[in-house]
Amino acid sequence: MSFLNLGIVAHVDAGKTSLTERLLYAGGVIDTVGSVDAGSTQTDSLELERRRGITIKTAVASFPVGDVTVNLIDTPGHPDFIAEVERALRVLDGAVLVVSAVEGVQGQTRVLMRTLRRLRVPTLLFVNKIDRAGARAADLLHDLATRLTADIVAVSEPRGLGTPDATARPLGCADASFAARLVEISEDDDLLASFVRDERSLPYPRMREALRKRCRTAQIHPVYFGSAVTGAGVDDLMDGLVELLPTAAGDPDGPVGGTVFKVERDRAGARIAVVRMFSGTLRVRDRTPAGVVTAIEGGTALRAGQIGKVYGLRGVRIGDPIGAVPDGSAWHLFAPPTLATVVVPRRPADRHALATALAELAEQDPLIGLRQDDRQGELSVSLYGEVQKEVIETTLAEQYGVAVAFRETSTIHIERPAGPGRAEATLGKDGNPYLATIVLEVEPAPVGSGVTFELTAPIDGVPIHVFRTEEFFRDALAATVHRTLAEGPHGWQVTDIRVRAPRTGFVSPGTTAADFRKLLPSVLMAALRSAGTVVCEPIHRFRLDGPAVALGAVLGALGRFGAVPDVPEVRGDRFLAGGLIPVARLRELEQAVPVLTHGEGLLESEFDCYRPTEGYSRPAWSRR
Repeated sequence: MSFLNLGIVAHVDAGKTSLTERLLYAGGVIDTVGSVDAGSTQTDSLELERRRGITIKTAVASFPVGDVTVNLIDTPGHPDFIAEVERALRVLDGAVLVVSAVEGVQGQTRVLMRTLRRLRVPTLLFVNKIDRAGARAADLLHDLATRLTADIVAVSEPRGLGTPDATARPLGCADASFAARLVEISEDDDLLASFVRDERSLPYPRMREALRKRCRTAQIHPVYFGSAVTGAGVDDLMDGLVELLPTAAGDPDGPVGGTVFKVERDRAGARIAVVRMFSGTLRVRDRTPAGVVTAIEGGTALRAGQIGKVYGLRGVRIGDPIGAVPDGSAWHLFAPPTLATVVVPRRPADRHALATALAELAEQDPLIGLRQDDRQGELSVSLYGEVQKEVIETTLAEQYGVAVAFRETSTIHIERPAGPGRAEATLGKDGNPYLATIVLEVEPAPVGSGVTFELTAPIDGVPIHVFRTEEFFRDALAATVHRTLAEGPHGWQVTDIRVRAPRTGFVSPGTTAADFRKLLPSVLMAALRSAGTVVCEPIHRFRLDGPAVALGAVLGALGRFGAVPDVPEVRGDRFLAGGLIPVARLRELEQAVPVLTHGEGLLESEFDCYRPTEGYSRPAWSRR
């Protein structure tokens, strides 16, 4: 049996969950097709998902297509839940990107396609809602080619577009447009030569083979038309899944290697790890750093290529490796959250329960970024948007019985070192209370590099009697460095910094690990004060499309919101304006767009960079 781990991704409301339901129905897994509007879908199992009609948590369901088992992963479409999408993309063999035939290419559509291409995930495009009024085909294909990727080829075409009876017809060798387009983008010299000799005699199997080969290497993206609601075009898409997308690779007899991409809890509160195996076989009673495997849903083993729920890993967290981690599996494809809010229990007696509940939610979503102010006992979480705040509030109330309120949402800043700095603390001198010596040097590192630590001290400065090896000592210091830099001199996380320890010292046998653990933070903060830090605010790149008559008003407003616009373009009766805007002002622009553009504007934005700023306040969780 072969396995295909398939992701269904889309901008919110493009019909992603409806397509998931239709595929499960076509695969014989469910007897009736659920409705998002009615809250009866298979993969939206949370009550809140059913009420709101959106996917919040990644869900996994399986169905057979011939001798291939498709593990179908339904991901959220709303940008507030991009962290859930990020985790799913890491474990896919292929993907279906759903695009609405009515709304077309939207903000999240572009972000997802760009990420899929960067990861080289073989991807089919499904143009949904061909039965809806306003559905488009030819000009939508043009938009896909210009706004997503030029490497697309339509493999079906709609009939009766925009009517309830709309259908989709697969394109074959008799369709000149299909053959010409495939030859154009396939970069297959033999195919081109045959086409030039006699385009009408080009063998269809030869064309499909070229399509399959390049689709499986993410060089070509076939486009299907259809309707998830009526089922039009879905059978063709099902055939394309197994013909054009690669099944899971990996040797079941090789070394054990997998990734935990989701953590759930059972009714008793025990953790359940959802694991994708890339190689080897994980069995019941196997030992892992997170615990011993006590059970595997549906069997006693999880083999290379499979996704399954694993029980017994008490210490497991999202992103944990199972055995050897495959190359290129580092996390964080998307920008981190740029908003934060303080969560306050409505009943003071619920403070402890709130902390416990948020800690569990942070296990399931590490990017929540839970922080606690020890002095005031306040808890704060990171956010992608206001919808996520509502979901957290409802989850706390319904699953944990904790009613909460939120303080005003604030923008998360970062700190970067302004230059080099140095500090030291010598054992027995200047009031140093610890039996340790540490010299630390800090300097700016390239943007996006995060935090790096180097131990360059001579070996005779390493307390082998405590840490046993130089590597253990370095790792212990690095862990403390990372914890300390979570809050810099201005209260924000310090990043893009290189930290060096050129000298360390100790006395044997008196020095303990605690001496270094307690001394290092004060020395590191002194080095940071010596270097100085620059506070930076998050900046989004925006794209605003609207009627040309509104361009003057829009440009005037952009300046008031602190935006730096690019030179706008006017195309017929529409304009396109792009540029940069502080995240702190983005909400104001979003609220103003409908008025400025007479309800005809479309605003898209995504994280671009951090930029130095002076207009900031200390975060609520700051202890300094």
